[in-house]
Amino acid sequence: MTRAAAGRGGLEPPAGRGHPERPAGRGLLEGKVVVVTAAAGAGIGSAVAERCLDEGARVVLSDSHERRLGEAFERYDRSRPGRVWQVPCDVTDEAAVRELIDAAAGRFGRIDVLVNNAGLGGNRPVAEMADEEWARVLDVTLTGTFRCTRAALRRMIEQGTGGAIVNNASVLGWRAQAGQAHYAAAKAGVMAFTRCAALEAAAHGIRVNAVAPSLAEHPFLERVMSRPELDELAGREAFGRAALPWEVATVVAFLASDYASYLTGEVISVSSQHP
Repeated sequence: MTRAAAGRGGLEPPAGRGHPERPAGRGLLEGKVVVVTAAAGAGIGSAVAERCLDEGARVVLSDSHERRLGEAFERYDRSRPGRVWQVPCDVTDEAAVRELIDAAAGRFGRIDVLVNNAGLGGNRPVAEMADEEWARVLDVTLTGTFRCTRAALRRMIEQGTGGAIVNNASVLGWRAQAGQAHYAAAKAGVMAFTRCAALEAAAHGIRVNAVAPSLAEHPFLERVMSRPELDELAGREAFGRAALPWEVATVVAFLASDYASYLTGEVISVSSQHP
């Protein structure tokens, strides 16, 4: 698989090598305030932040890694001054989550969209997995999504102007993969949580949906899987490659926008994988 240096929204190989051109923004989120967790670095979160800015939103970046968060903020603030803010947040800390939502609303007057991107993976067989490893993955990936959603729903309900929440799930919530029991269980939980939260939020005009990527190419993947393993997974995709982070981000932006006004409780597969 061709790899390239990190671009604006993640890995962006040149056009003409089997990768589509990254589309320009169309104002889908014009005037909206969007909070994105795990938005630093070069993965899906940063690509979502970039896409939301391209679509006209004001964006609050959040991440537990303060140095990377500061670097991301400086990069975006240079090109879009006044439209970006940063709030460090560990989604396993309830007080920090409340502070994130309060700070975002305090900075921009309200929040319209929350993107729950924070998650933690790993690669460990069940027989070798410690309780602590299982619990950590679920706490970040599933319970972190719950904490942030709860805080955002409380704020959105109080505002009385509706809103949208988009959760980052995974096709592993549906499919089996060795070594991924903790991550798959957490992502399946995110899917079920999305559906239940959507039913409760609908009365307030708030939509809750999720995306389920199969494989999105970014540097962090090689911390948990080898390059041959990643290439083998990419080879299963219909296009013969992994998605680029911005290709997932465009679907997130659609779900966050008014174009998805009648979609709630849905989990959209962002995958080209064939059986």
